[in-house]
Amino acid sequence: MNFSAENILLLGSILLFISIVASKTSFRFGVPTLLLFLVVGMLAGSEGPGKIYFDDPKIAQFMGVMALTVILFSGGLDTKMESVRPVLKNGIVLATLGVLITAITVGLFTAYVLNFSWVEGMLLGAIVSSTDAAAVFSILRTRNMGLKGSLRPLLEFESGSNDPMAYFLTISFIELVTYPEASLLLLIPNFLKGMILGAVCGFGAGKLMVFIINKINLDVAGLYPVLLMSLVFFTFSFTDTIGGNGFLAIYGAGIILGNSNLIHRKSLTKFFDGIAWLMQIVMFLTLGLLVFPSKIVPIVGEGLLISIFLILFARPLSVFISLSRATDLNFRKKLFISWVGLRGAAPIVFATYPLIAGVGYADIIFNLVFFISVSSVVLQGTTLSLVAKWLRVDVPEKVKRKFPLDLELRENSKSELIELDILANSGVIGKQIVQLKLPKASLIVLIHRKGKYVTPSGETEIQNGDHLLVLTDSKESREKIYLGFGIDP
Repeated sequence: MNFSAENILLLGSILLFISIVASKTSFRFGVPTLLLFLVVGMLAGSEGPGKIYFDDPKIAQFMGVMALTVILFSGGLDTKMESVRPVLKNGIVLATLGVLITAITVGLFTAYVLNFSWVEGMLLGAIVSSTDAAAVFSILRTRNMGLKGSLRPLLEFESGSNDPMAYFLTISFIELVTYPEASLLLLIPNFLKGMILGAVCGFGAGKLMVFIINKINLDVAGLYPVLLMSLVFFTFSFTDTIGGNGFLAIYGAGIILGNSNLIHRKSLTKFFDGIAWLMQIVMFLTLGLLVFPSKIVPIVGEGLLISIFLILFARPLSVFISLSRATDLNFRKKLFISWVGLRGAAPIVFATYPLIAGVGYADIIFNLVFFISVSSVVLQGTTLSLVAKWLRVDVPEKVKRKFPLDLELRENSKSELIELDILANSGVIGKQIVQLKLPKASLIVLIHRKGKYVTPSGETEIQNGDHLLVLTDSKESREKIYLGFGIDP
């Protein structure tokens, strides 16, 4: 086929449509959508029915970096500081020390299994050392998984903030492979420079974005998302140009923006949520096209060994060492955090860097990383809900969201809406609301009963099967409400 602009648009639209339809099926059967996007890309590739030949790691890297920029910013935009603040210390330790421990253990194991030099082994370890933000955000949010305590914000913060460390390690070991005379100690100043500049640029860019959006007063409301998109890409590229870590900067800017008073907040959030999904689809389709399945088959044995080692040893080791002083996380929660070590697109994108740098064994490394990432999504991504229930860290079904409402609280409010199911064995059945002794600042605002909505009063009796919408003013009040209804918070 001779590729023209029309052909590219035709093929692109068909692949997007197939991916979106496939994602609908994946929701029903519990298959991670990201895996289906990869499969669609592979089927469209030169060794699949689509017969589209694509073998350009530079284009794949460009698409991947652009997509990760949007995904990380969107993830930061949806991150609430009141949720992150309690997990900030643990999240930072996991995103730095945890990534380093994973890279070292996987790197040494890889060098032993594949008979690589220790530097080449460490390069592969560095590439797969971080969890993937796209995979974690996608699976936790699309399945609306309820997790106890601070597990969900910790996992999302870790996945959004650990790519900078993995990126630094990847670039560093590529330099060590390319220039064996270089010293590992000389890379430490680069690490400190990258992280400090990334954090400073992220904070400054976030504040600048808030100022510009609130003050510019555009005549056309539809231009605000376009303006913000330009600021997002400028932040990443400017930070990278001056030697800072662009991934850290863009995630930090998203958090700053998402927790500030902002006009057009709802439209901007929805826009970036949609664009983030588009970027995920495009990124996984591109990476799927780049892979040649015939090259994967010969390394399946080694890939399976490394993947099992990463999932069952390296990731748990890094989690338990990093969180050894986290008294608020028990053994079961740490074990679940270990299982949510999802690898996805980010490691595959990082695996294109050795290809472009001309590193020896780069082709083998890329194929191994692809296999490891896919096996992680297949094994861990499909079993997150089951493992959460098995470890008893999931929120019971009786507190899952069912009200078809789009209620918004004030942006600077600490209040939240929670939902509770009243089951047959509940001790509150037959009691009037006034008898429940709810916290003073909490209020049952609506009851869904037998297909109808009831506005409650103090004399309203709680019945079996009721579904309650409760307004609470703080985390402490929420926990008191859970305990009052016999639910383990």
